[in-house]
Amino acid sequence: MTRNFTDTSDTPAPAEEVRIPLQAIRGRGAATAMAHRFARDAREVVDDGWDHQPWHEEDGRDGRDGTDGAQPAPALATRVHLETARSAICANDSPDIFFELSVNPYRGCEHGCIYCYARPTHSYLNFSPGLDFETQIIAKQNIAQLLRDELCAPRYVPRLLNIGSATDCYQPVERELQLTRSLIEVMRDARHPFSLITKSSGVERDLDLLAPLAAQRLAAVYITITTLDPALARRMEPRAAAPHRRLRTIRALADAGVPVGVSVAPQIPFITEDMEQVLEAAHDAGARSAFYTVLRLPWELDTLFREWLQVHYPQRAARVMARVQDLHNLTDAQRGAGKTYNSDFVSRMKGSGLWADLVRQRFATTCRKLGLNRERVELDLSQFRPGLLQGQSSLF
Repeated sequence: MTRNFTDTSDTPAPAEEVRIPLQAIRGRGAATAMAHRFARDAREVVDDGWDHQPWHEEDGRDGRDGTDGAQPAPALATRVHLETARSAICANDSPDIFFELSVNPYRGCEHGCIYCYARPTHSYLNFSPGLDFETQIIAKQNIAQLLRDELCAPRYVPRLLNIGSATDCYQPVERELQLTRSLIEVMRDARHPFSLITKSSGVERDLDLLAPLAAQRLAAVYITITTLDPALARRMEPRAAAPHRRLRTIRALADAGVPVGVSVAPQIPFITEDMEQVLEAAHDAGARSAFYTVLRLPWELDTLFREWLQVHYPQRAARVMARVQDLHNLTDAQRGAGKTYNSDFVSRMKGSGLWADLVRQRFATTCRKLGLNRERVELDLSQFRPGLLQGQSSLF
């Protein structure tokens, strides 16, 4: 599947030319196709007087819509690249992540979540972590066969495995390519337990597979809900399902007997301020477990998030960034050097210090009040039968 892509970059401009102010792009989280950290050239968009004409009052668009009389940036199309991957399973040795293995059928994510920690990985593909991450999607067309082969390898040992840890496995292109569904079918055939994490209602399509597996303790699903505010969600996660729709998905999963949890991640100070309400709504919908992380800004994501704040919340941008640094308990020297968070395994997910402790207490108090996390979902690794993938009969 290929759609046209419009490149918004431009060549470097002479000093006397005027830079175009950052603008929100309809349906996208990032505002620019910023250069990645391996790029040799840096490009900057400037106003040459042709593509940034003011809109006239007789057209009914006189700047009173918040555009200051300027045309909003046009919508961008998405392009999907089919890739023949060389491996399926990624091992994880990070002690602060609950799963040890992961499989991601896609690279890049059309949901466009501005805070996504996976954005900098697009740099390895020579794509921008900004707009390219959400408009240039890589689909691993052979991912199911690779997974099948790797599960059948003599040295493979089953461990906790997650689908969709880096980019959403139910992003829009999944409706057509069904790569995630093919992965679930492989896991089912091998009786290998797994978990899914998504912001999409598309997971409901696969309830016919997930429900029987969940009944055998072979599947669990986690739905991310960062906020219940639909306007904020549109700005922050422009192509993900609306918050109320994700709550309906939690209800559908719970009613089908699938263990379902809610992720209230990431917590962004002065932006996502309704953690308690999200947890309560998710519990009412059927979620029985929950977890959270605080915002972390590796590599290019730091610049991208600052740009997003300038576009959507310029008055509070400095305040937000200062509190993000507080959450990670940075010293004055670290702040002065431009550091935004600590990347060590001990504190990167939850932060440290006073403000991180306050977030932790809010989360723990609300979970205790609602009865969340009282029982841990234990998936059964002992059922793994790789021989079933090769057509062998099971003795059990």
